[in-house]
Amino acid sequence: MTTYHTPVLLHECIEGLNIRPNGVYVDVTFGGGGHSGEILNHLDKGKLIAFDQDMDASENQLDDSRLVFCKGNFRFLKNFLKYNGIKKIDGLLADLGVSSHHFDTPDRGFTFQGNSPLDMRMNQSAKITAGDLLNTYSPDQLRRVFREYGEVDNAGKLASMIVSGRSTTNYTSSSQFVDAILPCIPRGAENKYLAKVYQALRIEVNHELESLKSMLHQCIDAMNPGGRLVVITYHSLEDRIVKNFTKTGNFEGKVEKDFFGNVISPFKPLNNKVIVPLEEELNRNSRARSAKLRISERIPVKTNA
Repeated sequence: MTTYHTPVLLHECIEGLNIRPNGVYVDVTFGGGGHSGEILNHLDKGKLIAFDQDMDASENQLDDSRLVFCKGNFRFLKNFLKYNGIKKIDGLLADLGVSSHHFDTPDRGFTFQGNSPLDMRMNQSAKITAGDLLNTYSPDQLRRVFREYGEVDNAGKLASMIVSGRSTTNYTSSSQFVDAILPCIPRGAENKYLAKVYQALRIEVNHELESLKSMLHQCIDAMNPGGRLVVITYHSLEDRIVKNFTKTGNFEGKVEKDFFGNVISPFKPLNNKVIVPLEEELNRNSRARSAKLRISERIPVKTNA
């Protein structure tokens, strides 16, 4: 399992879920099954629903009658739960971002190293690839993607150079694309810059932030009071969404209070400071370096009775 993707902050996630042996739990990012396998180890007659939209991940399914594997995006959380006859869950785990498998499989196009295709689709049945975006988006659309999703400083210049470069030929490979935007890449910070560019393209291709918001919002109705929401993020955009939602109940971070001055939110954060991997884990798995874990608990619905 760990050759596909090493589970990040495994002990901290399991502890955060506070697993009830007969409860119902969801792993919305199954991947190599590392987190799911450990959740199952803590269940007795409980049930685990695992999501993954990547067909490669379906090959890692665990042979366990307590596991239900859903081949799809976690933005369809409530639909899949309803289809499987599940009304409420007791906890949900999300390990967001890209798995090691994606980075280590050049044909998937998630890395700017080498001559990989400009793909980046987590769901390979999706129609739009990164290459499609680069070859068809207007300068304004490209500028928005790189500025909002990659926080690229020279997003306007980058967008213009991309449009100019495709006037003679379409972008088809990573090496071709990187060569075309070389004048935009700061010397001495090539990897950091390209990581931002590729992050932006990946988020746009897979609609990652929209899917995250949809899934989090569905957790309000899907989760039992006292249920745990455990989310690992890998960049500031994801972390800000999760932080705002769990603290205020909305994605803008707008605080609303009741008559007694209590913050109105369906969740209560259990760790005010994000949990990050210890040095020992980073020595085993350097790709966990940017991971941030937030744990929150579903608050019981208050009534006027």
